[in-house]
Amino acid sequence: MITIEDFKKNQSNKVRLIGLDLGSKRIGVSICDENQSIAVPHKTLNRTTSNNLINELKLIISENNIKAIIVGHPINMDGTLGKSSHSIKSVATNISNSINLPVCLWDERLSTAGAFNLSSELDVSVSKRLKKIDENAATFILQGAIDYLNN
Repeated sequence: MITIEDFKKNQSNKVRLIGLDLGSKRIGVSICDENQSIAVPHKTLNRTTSNNLINELKLIISENNIKAIIVGHPINMDGTLGKSSHSIKSVATNISNSINLPVCLWDERLSTAGAFNLSSELDVSVSKRLKKIDENAATFILQGAIDYLNN
């Protein structure tokens, strides 16, 4: 894994990125365009085995010419690292060891709440919001990361 700061320094040109919101039951996936202007929801994966996740990610990566992975990192509101943070770091390390692409953690505080609130502003029904919450949270995470990379 590398830091987002190191990725920003070493990124020579714009590339497509994938964003992940790693939940305990589902994994939200988002993708950005080559110019890293906008992140869009891609899909929600059911969380099963680690090997399934790696295989599904490899397929998405090859189909979409992805060059790096941004993983939402759940930091506590006070900045400390809790149990879920350590769990996500472990999964991100496994992804990094299994897929030959840069993997960066991105502070995801309030990403799920932000995605839910944004979809409410778009007049989307609660049931549709909940169905797409994981991929929308991944989009919120990835958009934050690409906004940082572009500044």
